[in-house]
Amino acid sequence: MKPQAPPPGPLEARDILTRVTRYNLIRNGRLVYIDVHEALHGRLAGRFVAAPNLVNLIARQEFQGVGETEAEALADCLAKIAGKAIEELFPHRRPSPEPEETAH
Repeated sequence: MKPQAPPPGPLEARDILTRVTRYNLIRNGRLVYIDVHEALHGRLAGRFVAAPNLVNLIARQEFQGVGETEAEALADCLAKIAGKAIEELFPHRRPSPEPEETAH
């Protein structure tokens, strides 16, 4: 099935528009989403990209799957996250530096 072209409109040359299919993975009682993006306009790493996420936090690129089909991208992603704890998939936040005390 060929993807439908986006409706003509105000898309700019550098814009990226994707159609998203969402999967839910429950691992060790915790939920992580895997969104598979199909490029409709613009360029992704592949025609389909599968990205584990926690809504506002996307997995590191090394755990994202790429493929020519949705199934390939999802399978690539699942292979990359096999045996990994959810915490391992996401960038680690650096602790904020302690504010320096100033002399009064």
